[in-house]
Amino acid sequence: MHKFTFLLTVLILLGSIDALAQPATAKPFDGNWLTKMTCEPKGNTEGYTWRFPGIVQDGNFRGEHGTAGDPGYLLIEGKIADDGKAKLSANGVVASRKYARGVLARKGEEYSYNIKAQFKDAEGTGARDEGLGIVGRPCTFDFTKQPPADH
Repeated sequence: MHKFTFLLTVLILLGSIDALAQPATAKPFDGNWLTKMTCEPKGNTEGYTWRFPGIVQDGNFRGEHGTAGDPGYLLIEGKIADDGKAKLSANGVVASRKYARGVLARKGEEYSYNIKAQFKDAEGTGARDEGLGIVGRPCTFDFTKQPPADH
């Protein structure tokens, strides 16, 4: 009986160790992404397009443009649901008055807005929440999943 109990204990421990050694199951959108952000001109505010890398890890998106704290910096973060729907948060620093809307929008000022996005397999789209439209302007987002890097 002792041999059986010992053997059973060893098998349970080995199974637990094996389960711990297995990598976590990747979420459907995990990987490297390229983000293209296009903000159309509105009134006296000029339009622009930025392209920057992003990464999805465990279903969480994170993309950065520029250097944290510097004018022109933008950080986009948020959770992507398994069905691809996402509400992302954008936080940035104004690069230049000619590209920013609003009376208080000056170089170096911080801003934020939300993005409603939809991811599908290897691509996604999104749109900036313009709020009342007084300060915000239309910005669209195109996300393209990049092929895995060869090792």
